[in-house]
Amino acid sequence: MLPNKKEKNSTVQVPTSHYFGLNYTSKERWISYWYQIDEIIKLKPQSVLEIGVGNKTVSDYLKKLGIKITTCDLDTSLKPDVIADVTNLPFKKESFDVVICAQVLEHLPFKDFSKALKELYRVTKKSVVITLPHFSITDLYFGIKLIPYIPQKEFSFKVDLPIKHEFLGEHYWEIGKKNYPLKKIKHEIVKSGFKIEKSYYPKENPFHHFFVLQK
Repeated sequence: MLPNKKEKNSTVQVPTSHYFGLNYTSKERWISYWYQIDEIIKLKPQSVLEIGVGNKTVSDYLKKLGIKITTCDLDTSLKPDVIADVTNLPFKKESFDVVICAQVLEHLPFKDFSKALKELYRVTKKSVVITLPHFSITDLYFGIKLIPYIPQKEFSFKVDLPIKHEFLGEHYWEIGKKNYPLKKIKHEIVKSGFKIEKSYYPKENPFHHFFVLQK
């Protein structure tokens, strides 16, 4: 997300070219795209709002599936359908079946997190998919096969290291850092009115924590 200088919360963080280099579109990023698309398809929406368009990988794919997509961002150079701030969306109540907001909200000061969540709640009819960065010192996955011919049960857990987050021009905060435990993030989500249907991180990219939310 590249905020517009005219907006209250904003400073330009990265150039447009940032979204089109191999450092950004890493293997882990592509895995995150897959999970975003998978979660959205499972919700069977007719209309989707994508906030934070990046390189439009997700929105372009969904369009090819025949889903009506509206893109929203503050960076005019990314050519979104609508230029707006996530804390003040110019849409009517319940305008979209699903809203996807991936790796965006950490670019806002945490004091604006709740305000953004309430806007997402307002504009969706049913569901919101959010991803946020989740910092930890290690991520452990293991599987147990209890019954032959039945897929093994997988378990995972993170070992968070609550170090103080340092703002380096992009992320104001990350889950797992000092003062930002997962429990606090979930509390803010529920306080905004959502029910948390899913909360997980892909084993292939544990830095991206997924939340599938319902009204």
